[in-house]
Amino acid sequence: MSETRYKKIVILFKINSIKKGTTDYLKIESTHHQSHAYICLSDGGSLQELVLHKKKIIQQSATADYTTSYASAILFPFANRIDKASYSFQEKKYTLEVNLKEENNAIHGLVYNKKFTLKNKEITQQQASVTLVYSEEKKVQGFPFTYAIELTYTLTKDALLLTVCITNNDAVSFPFNLGWHPYFYSSDLYNSRLCIDSNRRILFSTSEMIPTITKDTSILKELQIKDRFFDDCYLLNTNKMVFKTPDYHIQINSSLKKNYVQIFTPSDRNSIAIEPITAPPNSFNHKLGLRVLNPDENYTASWKVSLKST
Repeated sequence: MSETRYKKIVILFKINSIKKGTTDYLKIESTHHQSHAYICLSDGGSLQELVLHKKKIIQQSATADYTTSYASAILFPFANRIDKASYSFQEKKYTLEVNLKEENNAIHGLVYNKKFTLKNKEITQQQASVTLVYSEEKKVQGFPFTYAIELTYTLTKDALLLTVCITNNDAVSFPFNLGWHPYFYSSDLYNSRLCIDSNRRILFSTSEMIPTITKDTSILKELQIKDRFFDDCYLLNTNKMVFKTPDYHIQINSSLKKNYVQIFTPSDRNSIAIEPITAPPNSFNHKLGLRVLNPDENYTASWKVSLKST
């Protein structure tokens, strides 16, 4: 008599929904590799925490609130600032709500505080992913266009992939750029290093952080953080960056051919914002890197954070 044998299937990933008061979260977890991604649906689908092989890569700040830090926020339809919250597009002037009142600017787009919903989730032996969606159906002040934005977070044993897909649901075209605002944790920021390939720096006005011109720069490919404070934007020559801390090394890759990065160090000195963006701040006005999405068209960009051997 033949004996039927069953192969035991070991589940290495799981996805859990978590509710804290009125706030909804998702946790993607690799139980075997002790990695997880913690996502807040109520705060723009932002990645609040990332651990890879027990290494803290991104964590919630104990001193800064999300409403002021925009930590890991998705930046759409514009990244960073718009001067005086106004711009012109196709010979028409638009005025956005000022949400950075001390500078009289609009900042970080319109979806960072929107509630995303879970559209799909998938688990395999190699990875787990969730797709979140937000649809704007109202003609909001300063950006009277309808669109949908989908975020797909995919966790593997040693990496997180974020894919953003924008769809123009309107009958007319609209301008946009896109970015992501993650803060990467370091137990020793002084002795951490950022490796980028760039020879073009965006210069800002000193008071309002509005770009003025681009300038050739002899930036070192390995920036030592030490006690420096950064709030700088660079045009990259490649689609990758490396961040090295005493605890871990990560590589950040982009799916795009042309990439900018905004680097910012908060006052608490235990993290650094390394923000991949498709255009520098205020592109709605100076047009550098500005894109236009036509009706029924899609735009997709991906950023991958990978844990590397130290």
